[in-house]
Amino acid sequence: MSELTVAEATESIYASLRADNADIDAHIAALKVALAREGKKQAVFDPARLVQNNRAGRKLMQAYFRQRGVSVSFSE
Repeated sequence: MSELTVAEATESIYASLRADNADIDAHIAALKVALAREGKKQAVFDPARLVQNNRAGRKLMQAYFRQRGVSVSFSE
């Protein structure tokens, strides 16, 4: 498996979310590795690109990612 950048891993997660969360755990794991390699503390997602862009959807996403060791924030 090639090493993904944070941007590539984030794109994979957007695609997974659009595909009804297909392989989401694998994409989160790849994002976690990419964040560690680039020395970043959290992943930043664009709420406009989320399937469920409401407060409940964003909080659910944050909680799910947090359980897997990834801190998530959302751009304005």
